[in-house]
Amino acid sequence: MSPILVRPVREQLEHDRLIRLLQTKFRRKYDAGMNPGSEQNVPVGSGPSPLFPDLVLQSADRSRRLQAVVEVETGESVNHLEALAQWAHFGKLRAAFHLYVPAGMVDVARRLCEDNQIHVGEIWSYHIVGDQPRFTLVHRSKEAPPPVVRTKPPAKAPVKPVPPPRPAATPKKPKPARAPKPARAVKKTVKKKKK
Repeated sequence: MSPILVRPVREQLEHDRLIRLLQTKFRRKYDAGMNPGSEQNVPVGSGPSPLFPDLVLQSADRSRRLQAVVEVETGESVNHLEALAQWAHFGKLRAAFHLYVPAGMVDVARRLCEDNQIHVGEIWSYHIVGDQPRFTLVHRSKEAPPPVVRTKPPAKAPVKPVPPPRPAATPKKPKPARAPKPARAVKKTVKKKKK
């Protein structure tokens, strides 16, 4: 749940619509779960206080490994309180953190992230043209390349190192002959017959 107590209804509807659009966009590549509004459908993390970002992107394979979390903000929700309450926690996750903000709030979002040392993988701006939102990538972190969906490469046979070439064979000198060792004397014991 956002720390904003009351988001205007119009902004809340726009927020939830953007989440649904992004979910359909990311479904092609990831298993995308969403938490619109105050719903808590897909948690991230475990323990007493799991996180509930707007979108949770997991790998489509059986491992369902967390790839990225997406947080969509509106004009009212790009503020210091939101940055500390949510963005800071999302930035500490191992997965990439993508932040979507209105076009007019990009500089404010960047400043909040820098001032509070929040690591954001990508910042996207959006604006509405008619009924359709347009998304533009405005910042990508240099430290965090975009997550790559990994597939197992075909198993290769281990490569054995090639031994260095042997030098040309040289004739060996014969060993000097040794004198034979003297034979050991063997004692014979004769048993006497008892009468």
